[in-house]
Amino acid sequence: MRAQRIGTELDDRYPAPPVPLDHSDAFTLLVAVLLSAQTTDKKVNEVTPRLFSIAGTPALMAAASELELLACIRHLGLAPTKARHLKAMATLLIQRHQGVVPASLEALEALPGVGHKTASVIMAQAFNVPAFPVDTHIHRLAARWGLSSGRSVVETERDLKAVFAEETWNRRHLQIIYFGREHCPARGHKIELCPICSWAHPTQQRRAQSATL
Repeated sequence: MRAQRIGTELDDRYPAPPVPLDHSDAFTLLVAVLLSAQTTDKKVNEVTPRLFSIAGTPALMAAASELELLACIRHLGLAPTKARHLKAMATLLIQRHQGVVPASLEALEALPGVGHKTASVIMAQAFNVPAFPVDTHIHRLAARWGLSSGRSVVETERDLKAVFAEETWNRRHLQIIYFGREHCPARGHKIELCPICSWAHPTQQRRAQSATL
């Protein structure tokens, strides 16, 4: 089975993949993931030390001004919007959840600036609840590997959950991210040289089938 072989390849390469965003608890992870939209993890990790030094808890972030938050993250994409979301998100955590990040997908998605993918990352990596966060990169690789023909990340998430065992979801999405960065980039990708695309890509599958006829 294709998914099983891919899973074995990913487990061999990344048996215990770490979360690429620096954090110390559920709140700082939530902040980092929120900031990572349209920005590299490396860039987020460069700005969060300063941000967390002045607003490392919901109470401190809610008390800070948007300008103070913006000053810390101004080099990130969509910085003004993210600063506004950070303050509103922290304020809502205080008002609704006593300053504690909720271990609920629905409650997380109700926070400002927190979409389904971000909420899924928190459930998986902060609370160890099975989830399969899918971003545009995972969406691309799932199509390249013939695991999903979904037109949206929502459809791809559904397909990946169907082909991978639930107990693997939390590490599998991280493994795919790391594999994509090292072996399967969006541009300049050579299918025949990729450790997985070289045999799993639909075109390679068709060639293999034709060769046996």
